[in-house]
Amino acid sequence: MKFTTRILPALVVAALATAAGLYSSRHNLSAPAQSADATQSGAVGKLLALELPDAAGKNQPLSQWKGQVLVVNFWATWCPPCRKEMPAFSVISQKYADKGVQFVGISIDTDENVRKFQAATPVAYPLVVAPPSVVSLSEELGNSAQALPFTLIIDRRGGVGLVKVGTLSEQELDRKLAELSRS
Repeated sequence: MKFTTRILPALVVAALATAAGLYSSRHNLSAPAQSADATQSGAVGKLLALELPDAAGKNQPLSQWKGQVLVVNFWATWCPPCRKEMPAFSVISQKYADKGVQFVGISIDTDENVRKFQAATPVAYPLVVAPPSVVSLSEELGNSAQALPFTLIIDRRGGVGLVKVGTLSEQELDRKLAELSRS
């Protein structure tokens, strides 16, 4: 009987902690949107200074999209949640293309894997390939977990409009872009 009275409360606490962790991870209770602070502003400058190759090997300066609302999605071909959100991102990118909104996918992968992915899954926005060192930059931008997918929206003035670690829903993305594309 003593064994049951000692173990049962511990099991209840463990179950509650597990449930809280699952709820938190599924409902993204960690900083869904943040305003730009000094650290993020410097990191945005570093990000926009990058020139990354696309899957064909042509360098794409991220600064070419300065002054537009820029949706930057860090992803990888081996990341199922990343691949899952890309069709919605393609649709939304086309919806906002004439409103000064540009999407770019930054793959933490190889150019060969990205080429194969693009051949099998057409994406309506540019995909570039980043070296592993860009992961530390994503941390400066608000991805403290260094997780994928990670989406950052930069407003027209270079401020951070949204930071999202994990899957970004089509509704949340559409709502945020409607707001930012008006300003």
